[in-house]
Amino acid sequence: MNFFRKPVRPDDTADEELVNSYRVNADISVLGKLYERHMPLVFGVCLKYLKDEELARDAVMGIFEELVVKVKQHEVKQFRSWLYVLSRNHCLMQLRADKKSPTVGMDEFMEFSPVLHPDDNDANKEEALQALERCMDKLVPAQKQSVRLFYLDEKCYKEIAELTGFTLNEVKSYIQNGKRNLKLCLEKHGG
Repeated sequence: MNFFRKPVRPDDTADEELVNSYRVNADISVLGKLYERHMPLVFGVCLKYLKDEELARDAVMGIFEELVVKVKQHEVKQFRSWLYVLSRNHCLMQLRADKKSPTVGMDEFMEFSPVLHPDDNDANKEEALQALERCMDKLVPAQKQSVRLFYLDEKCYKEIAELTGFTLNEVKSYIQNGKRNLKLCLEKHGG
């Protein structure tokens, strides 16, 4: 009897064999079997980073969907370690996408424009807000909606995507372009 041999798991198909089998046959049930073994690890990682059981469960499903594609794209030597890193990165990206800008109101949003930083004169503030509204009305509808939801309603990218039907990339683009267009409008016309 060899005491130095690694103990065999009850399910004796090694992770690497399942990875190779999936890469060759694209059989989703093989990947499912492999993933099921490591779900407690993935859930633990997700819970650690997301700090919410429901979000962690959703992330576990999202990671599996990612896995379907990424296992074929990457050379996976040690599946467990690779899956840990994939899970961690998935959660970090989700946190980054969901992160709300810390209490960003329109004043902070438009800090680059002197028009919106008048003295404490109410008439000047009112004029600045009217100028901002006029420039907001000049934005294309998708930019206007995204900027309003992000800065005034303090919604995160994911929430805006869910509310509008836009993709996350579209939301980011509309906000970035909308902000730039507002700045140009305020600098050029003061409204």
